[in-house]
Amino acid sequence: QVQLVESGGGLVQPGGSLRHSCAASGFIFSIYNMAWYRQPPGKQRELVAAITTGRSTNYADSVKGRFTISRDNAKNTVYLQMNSLKPEETAVYYCNAESRGRVFWGQGTQVTVSS
Repeated sequence: QVQLVESGGGLVQPGGSLRHSCAASGFIFSIYNMAWYRQPPGKQRELVAAITTGRSTNYADSVKGRFTISRDNAKNTVYLQMNSLKPEETAVYYCNAESRGRVFWGQGTQVTVSS
């Protein structure tokens, strides 16, 4: 079974940091591009960060300089380091895998940025 299991969400104060992880199984992780999306309450899902099989990265303008996406193919895991978090970044965060038109999604985890 294909699985993308997320962990590392939770409550954090504004300006704080979280390290979000997504552990993959059931497919060849190393040939999939990976990404993180988020969906704030009442808003559309948006791309936060992506990393290709070659480890090229791209980020939403709003998170550049604060977030870092990385992957460890030996562990079949993609990470999102989130620093200097803002209240408006409260959202459900989703891990995504894509290759040759095939797309898999994580279950989503809540990140709440609040005092």
